[in-house]
Amino acid sequence: MKARRLGSAAPAVVRGLREHWAPASAEELEQFETDAWSGFVLARTSAGLADSTICGDVGHLDQIRTWFGRPLWDMEPADADAYFGKVLRDAPSGGRLARSQALTSKA
Repeated sequence: MKARRLGSAAPAVVRGLREHWAPASAEELEQFETDAWSGFVLARTSAGLADSTICGDVGHLDQIRTWFGRPLWDMEPADADAYFGKVLRDAPSGGRLARSQALTSKA
């Protein structure tokens, strides 16, 4: 069987959308963050995780979010290093592990 060529695609110019959109308001960002949290819980529930596991993960993420003071999508590796290396330095290893697992499952 001979393969057919569907045509050649020319490279297209891709422009960022940021220059065309107005920055989100604080209220819009808060609503988006709420939607992201809801999606996280829904995905974990759909995956069959126990309510207690989901509540624990949400609690850990909320503690990280409270410390960070901004949405978790703004967190950079250096921020995570500061949190786990300084803030949780003296916390029991199980607590550090649970928070790091909750953070990695959110990403």
